[in-house]
Amino acid sequence: MFSETRLAISDLIYPIFVDSRITSREPVPSMPGIYRLSLADVPDEIEEVMSLQIPGILVFGLPERKDPIGSEAYSERGIVQRTVEEIRKVAPDFVVATDVCLCQYTDHGHCGVLHGSTVDNDETLKLLAEIAVSHAKAGADLVCPSGMMDGQVKAIRAALDDNLFQDTAIMSYSAKYASSFYGPFREAAESAPFWGLGDRRGYQMNLANRREAMREIEEDITEGADIVMVKPALSYLDVIRDARIQFREPIAAYSTSGEYAMIKAAGAANWLNEKAIALEILTAIKRAGADLTITYFAKEVAKWLQERPDADQAHKT
Repeated sequence: MFSETRLAISDLIYPIFVDSRITSREPVPSMPGIYRLSLADVPDEIEEVMSLQIPGILVFGLPERKDPIGSEAYSERGIVQRTVEEIRKVAPDFVVATDVCLCQYTDHGHCGVLHGSTVDNDETLKLLAEIAVSHAKAGADLVCPSGMMDGQVKAIRAALDDNLFQDTAIMSYSAKYASSFYGPFREAAESAPFWGLGDRRGYQMNLANRREAMREIEEDITEGADIVMVKPALSYLDVIRDARIQFREPIAAYSTSGEYAMIKAAGAANWLNEKAIALEILTAIKRAGADLTITYFAKEVAKWLQERPDADQAHKT
């Protein structure tokens, strides 16, 4: 009765990986319960997510081939574009968000066009704008630039507007840290930077910085972001809280693959109560100020909350 924060299914977004090279779903070893889906698996997956009343998904794609400029990312027949089209056949009103980045599509694994071992920020902006427009044409409701390129929101907003997609919203990875929590995701999406070509600390945020995150978020809002995101979530609750206090725009938090994998591993070893820990962490993310949480636990949490509609009782298990 007196709980100040209540976790709800409507707070959740479920990420999916769709692989253009496979014909049936394949498990991601480091993320128990998570799969790479074939395009043929997508309708059933969406039906399940909708049946659980989860309001939306975030789509990541794995292309048939990679090249230095990630050309399949902005192809009209790219895997994300085809996935969105398939979703629209079975769920015309379901909320579909798409990842806008190049890391899964480049043969070097970086989030932008590479010159030597340095990402060319401004050249990358042109390609990110193309990706966003191609996703909007396919039917995406939200495009989600995750590359942490300076000016990415401005470039994408201008391109969407120029192509008459004024109603396509932008959920920007505004404060995305150079974190060690991304390992399982990089396995699932095959998106790790190629050995010898550096890492992403040149464009992702320094984990020691907090005030910088507010500057990054403010800049994205000024450029036209409709929703701003903090990633990772668990180790950056202070950043989520600062953003909630300072900004009025909706805030999303990404509970990462590493957070998911740790909970799953500890639960499998009977070191922790998986359900209780997952609900506690997701409640803490919401308590810190997130309006939406992207989480690989979304389907399980939805089932738990339907079993116990009072989430506050569920997280006391």
